[in-house]
Amino acid sequence: MTHTEQADRPSRLSADHRVVEGVRVVTLRGEIDHDVQDVLRGALLGADGAGPARIVADLSGVTFMDSSGINVFVAAHQQVSTEDGWVRIAGAQQSVLRVLQLVGVDTLIPCHPTTEQALTA
Repeated sequence: MTHTEQADRPSRLSADHRVVEGVRVVTLRGEIDHDVQDVLRGALLGADGAGPARIVADLSGVTFMDSSGINVFVAAHQQVSTEDGWVRIAGAQQSVLRVLQLVGVDTLIPCHPTTEQALTA
């Protein structure tokens, strides 16, 4: 089953999610900034914040991410880690991957070239 959530401005960020063998796979498209951080948080953790403890975020369709997105990813990582879960990032475009590397998020949250690799890592 796939579910889509959109911010007030649909061109900013869209998030589709599905569950693959107990892993929440979230495919994001657009830009991640302060205006859409609640959409991102809901997509990663579910509306009630009690989603699966294992999450793969496919960022192949994300063209921009600022510190708001980084904060949401770190908070999601911290939340699921308390449940022996994990967050993995897949397919980040070079500009987004560079931001993740500059602030060291890639040392906390593993980044993989593809969703398939993130699922099997």
